[in-house]
Amino acid sequence: MNQKDTAAGSSVLHVTRDGAVATIRVDRPKANAVDPAMIEEFLTALRPLTADPAVRCVVVTGTGRFFIAGADIAVMRDLSAENQAKMRRWIDVQRLIEQAAKPVVAAMNGHALGGGAELSLACDLRILAADATFGFPEIRLGLFPGAGGSQRLPRLVGPHLAKRLMIEGERLSAEKALALGLVDLVVEQGAFAAEVSERARRLAAQPTAAIGLLKRVVDEGHGLPVEQALEREEKGVADLTGTADAAEGLQAFLDKREPVFTGR
Repeated sequence: MNQKDTAAGSSVLHVTRDGAVATIRVDRPKANAVDPAMIEEFLTALRPLTADPAVRCVVVTGTGRFFIAGADIAVMRDLSAENQAKMRRWIDVQRLIEQAAKPVVAAMNGHALGGGAELSLACDLRILAADATFGFPEIRLGLFPGAGGSQRLPRLVGPHLAKRLMIEGERLSAEKALALGLVDLVVEQGAFAAEVSERARRLAAQPTAAIGLLKRVVDEGHGLPVEQALEREEKGVADLTGTADAAEGLQAFLDKREPVFTGR
């Protein structure tokens, strides 16, 4: 285990490295609520991690009873265009995650609500603690999920169910969130850290060159007419065949050995 904190000077986020896995841990008591300062810290932390080829998986998690509880209501009360623009940069955080050429895991150790749930939708794997809740309660404040949720949620579960979940604003149990396909895995709190670590380690060992291309091909092809989408796939395959990971994977199969991928 080679861990070190790389977030010196950060008041909210703590970044640690364990081999090829980088973890961003949110620590903003009491509920890890989002404000403009946290957003800027996320952008500052994510940019080098997503660009570093030595980082092959990124985990985002929280501290205490919350993953991320959503936007700081005291901040959101300022309805000025300037303040709303600052808060709107939460979608820039999500786009960095979504476009990362490596897997990103939402390790939801606690309640994931509003902006926290929205952030998780941009991740490639969503793991929720069994005693946590998940949901989009913004409607109870006279708002709706306007930092990515109104667009990503329908793409995940379909427009009708997405609208119902956002209109009702229910805080869902972990089991219900899993049954609806909002999360991929529910884990008891006592086993949570070990499960996240093992999943992240396995993802980091995968061919991240292929994963990055796959994510891009799926995102760019989604919603296109099938012929255009297949053209985009064809270009992705052509790019993939030039990677060292593809050559290593095929040669390892012929050699009857486990591949050693480098992300290149």
